[in-house]
Amino acid sequence: MHTSNAFNAADEKYMARAIELAKKGRFTTTPNPNVGCVLVKNNVIVGEGFHQLAGQGHAEVNALAMAGENANGATAYVTLEPCSHYGRTPPCAEGLKAAGVKKVIAAMVDPNPQVAGKGLKILADAGIEVAHGLLEASARALNLGFFKRMEQGLPYVICKMAASIDGKTALKNGQSKWITGPAARQDVQLFRAQSCAILSGADTVLIDNAQLNVRESELPQPLPTDLPLRQPTRVIIDSQSRLTPELALFNTPSEIIIFTTKVDKSQCWPHFVKHIVVPARDNKVDLLALLQQLAQLQFNTIWLEAGATLAGKMVELDLIDEFIFYLAPKLMGGDAKSLVNFPELISMQNTIDLTFNECVLIGDDLRISARKRPLNSLDNKE
Repeated sequence: MHTSNAFNAADEKYMARAIELAKKGRFTTTPNPNVGCVLVKNNVIVGEGFHQLAGQGHAEVNALAMAGENANGATAYVTLEPCSHYGRTPPCAEGLKAAGVKKVIAAMVDPNPQVAGKGLKILADAGIEVAHGLLEASARALNLGFFKRMEQGLPYVICKMAASIDGKTALKNGQSKWITGPAARQDVQLFRAQSCAILSGADTVLIDNAQLNVRESELPQPLPTDLPLRQPTRVIIDSQSRLTPELALFNTPSEIIIFTTKVDKSQCWPHFVKHIVVPARDNKVDLLALLQQLAQLQFNTIWLEAGATLAGKMVELDLIDEFIFYLAPKLMGGDAKSLVNFPELISMQNTIDLTFNECVLIGDDLRISARKRPLNSLDNKE
């Protein structure tokens, strides 16, 4: 197989196009990964496609349908290794082979144990030239949740927080609406829509009477497909069974999972509500067990919207992969409530170190993305 040093500028251009196509599926493909495919013959794109919805055609199938007979002798650029197994659709590796493509370049090998190199092997065994590793980092960024679930058995958790510029989330008396402006709140709707699930705690639901759904009218831009809006599953931690069916959360008839240590069977819950009992830790839901359950249920990316206590516990247990902070140009003072609560640190060696990923102005507010720093970068703390 060729490695990245065998690729040229044209290869990069076509793979970059496949990556842009793959992004169009980020609101709808769950639990499948986002994948794009471009077919090129005589330096002309003859077919392209992306995966839109689980159970429907994969990116390669859609690209082959567009190319028709022109697929014969073409080169396929695909952001993820073509699948090799029969699921809800036939193997894409077999489809590419049958279409007569002469070469397949994958950005990366599929970490799914059902594939994991088998798709490329099917193609190579058929005499088709194969290569992988082109724009791999960009391709991986498309599917952080899918890859983490496949490689670690856990979903990718993004914790959203809104605060004043001095890191406060509410006044001492509890007032918090609104710290950030309307543009930031619309931006949150976009992130919610891309997530498999929105995770929160009973406190947030009870205090704010939160619905935690995606409101299409508040999205800052149209979705890139004609498919109807997919509501992410709302996942609520309710260790002490304090939620009741009368809350606004249950007004939107989309899937809700309540994780608890016991189920209140005296309540009459809507049909779209499911309770899952998980082991208790310190009389509360075991958060690691919860995330493991969500991974088993094929949730890739979790959007966490929670108060300082739950967010702090998730930080303490090292269960958050990325933070998205919306910082408003406000000062709220020392008595206001802080962003996260976790045990006091007594040494700078114990700080939670992050690395900035993105910083962008959203209306009047600043959106900062920060991710966990790789372990090898923690060696030289000063």
